[in-house]
Amino acid sequence: MLALTVEPGTVDSLRVEEVPEPRPGADELLVNGLSVGVCGTDREIARGDYGAAPPGQQRLVIGHESLGRVAKAPPGSDIAEGDLVVGVVRRPDPVPCGACARGEFDMCRNGRYTERGIKAIHGYASERWAVHADYAVVVDAELARVGVLLEPTSVVAKAWEQVYRIGERSWFDPRRVLVTGAGPIGLLAALLAVQRGLDVHVLDRATTGPKPGLVESLGATYHREASDVVTARLRPDVIIEATGSSQVVIDAMCATDRYGIVCLTGVSPAGRTLHIDAGALNRDIVLENDAVVGSVNANLRHYREAAQALAHADQPWLHSLITRRIPLHRAAEAFNSDTHDDVKVVIDIE
Repeated sequence: MLALTVEPGTVDSLRVEEVPEPRPGADELLVNGLSVGVCGTDREIARGDYGAAPPGQQRLVIGHESLGRVAKAPPGSDIAEGDLVVGVVRRPDPVPCGACARGEFDMCRNGRYTERGIKAIHGYASERWAVHADYAVVVDAELARVGVLLEPTSVVAKAWEQVYRIGERSWFDPRRVLVTGAGPIGLLAALLAVQRGLDVHVLDRATTGPKPGLVESLGATYHREASDVVTARLRPDVIIEATGSSQVVIDAMCATDRYGIVCLTGVSPAGRTLHIDAGALNRDIVLENDAVVGSVNANLRHYREAAQALAHADQPWLHSLITRRIPLHRAAEAFNSDTHDDVKVVIDIE
C-alpha cells in the first residue's frame, strides 16, 4: 500500500512510497484511510526539524490529523465496520507516570509518551492503518468530508477545559474572549467559544482571503490592528493565544480584564529577544489574580468533546475551513503554502 513517509532529521526526505500492509492485533481496528490534515508540526517534520521513527526503523509514516472508515473491527467492539473514526495521536508512556496511569496522557510528566506520525509510532497518512479500538473515536456520519478537523478541535477542547478549570477556582462568569490567530486552531477555538455563548473576537493580520469571512460567519468580530491596541481596547476575560508570536503572547499577558486567563496554544520560536517591563507584568498578574496557562495535545475526553462540537457546528462553515485538498500522490504540494491563502490543507487518501 502507499503511504507518505519521511526520514526524521533529514531535509527533503518526504515521499510517497510502498510500505507493508498493517497487521491488526486482536483488539485493533483495520481502517481505510480517507484523509489527513497537514499542520505546522507536519511541516517541521518534513523540514527535518523534528520527529522520530519507530525503534529500529529509518523512516516514519507521518500524519496525525486522521480520518478513516473501519474495514474490520474486533468481535465485541463498540465500533462497527463502516463507522467513521479518528485515531488518537498520543499514547501513554510505558512506566507509566501518574498522569498517564489515570488516562491524562496529554499531561505526561516524564516525556516518554509516543505519538502517531510524530514520535516513535507510524502515523495515519497511509491507504490503510490499524489502531487499538480504545484509541479510536467514532465521528458522526455527516462529517465524512470534515471529520479530519477533529484532532485540532480536540486541542482547543482541552484549552477551553483548562480555562474553565482555572476560572472556577473562584466565581467565574466570562463574557468576552479574544482569540489571537485565525488559523485552524484559532478558528476552531472561536467556534467553541461561540458554542459557549461568549462574545467572541478574533485578531489576525490577514486583510484578504477567507479568514475575515470565516470569523464573521461565526457571528464573531474580526480585528486587524496591532495586538496591543486590540487587547487594550477589548480587555477580554479570556484570551486564547494561537499565533506563537512572542510579541502577541506578551501583549495578551498584559491586557486581560481583572481575573483574566490567558491560554497559550501557539508554540513560539526560540531566539527572539523582546524588551518588556517584567516588574509591571508581574504586578498586574498578581494584583489582578490573573492566570497564564500553556496547553498542548488532548486525551480521549477531549476527542469526544470535539466530536460533539463538530457534530453541532454549521457544516458549510466547517467545509470552508478546508481551503485545499491534495490527492496522496501529490502530497508534497500540501507542504507548500507560500503561494496559497490557506486555512487548512488536507491530503485525500481514498
